[in-house]
Amino acid sequence: MDIMGLTAVELGKKIKAKEISVTEATQAYLDQIEKVENDVHSYVTIDKEGALKRAEEVQKMINDGTLLSPLAGVPVAIKDNMCTKGMRTTCSSKILENFVPTFTSEAVLNLEKAGAVIIGKTNMDEFAMGSTTETSYYGVTRNPWNLGHVPGGSSGGSCAAVALGSDTGGSIRQPSSFCGVTGIKPTYGTVSRYGLIAYGSSLDQIGPIAKDVTDCATILETIASHDVKDSTSVEREYDFTSAL
Repeated sequence: MDIMGLTAVELGKKIKAKEISVTEATQAYLDQIEKVENDVHSYVTIDKEGALKRAEEVQKMINDGTLLSPLAGVPVAIKDNMCTKGMRTTCSSKILENFVPTFTSEAVLNLEKAGAVIIGKTNMDEFAMGSTTETSYYGVTRNPWNLGHVPGGSSGGSCAAVALGSDTGGSIRQPSSFCGVTGIKPTYGTVSRYGLIAYGSSLDQIGPIAKDVTDCATILETIASHDVKDSTSVEREYDFTSAL
């Protein structure tokens, strides 16, 4: 089975049907990273040990029926400007090279509650200030379709890897187009900015990057929430997938 060819929603369905285990899916993604990372350089941090441990925990919760989300067991990566407890968050800057947050951003926490398996943090323009992912302290990210081209930015690492990014003035949408993936900048206030290291607080939004619109709608439905820790987050019911 071509696990890498599946969308997030398709993979989630196969995991629930026990056609693929969460560990098998996670290992497939880690193997792919090992295969292409030296050329593409999508990641700043890869948490192989933590991801495999999390995969086992999620599998148990799926088996006992406590995890029903369509994203349960699906590996995801997070742009490196979103705080993740116990995993360093650098904003691709030397200044934050050793910064390990004591809390997790609300959007990432919502993914974890849904049973997603975080495999690492993706490369970006330093502090999200750029549009090519060439200004990272940790090196340049290449376009996976043509290594002589840039992937766009600032979420270039996320788009090259297909992951969760942030958009201030085009940082999801532009690299999504460069890398041939689907990305959405949600309406301001849809997704909590708590734990997102700001570039422009009045413009920043966290949004999904995935293979197709169905994946993006499903991820956005998962990460969208009212959050008392973000006074600009909107209190409303979120249902994007019914409109597909």
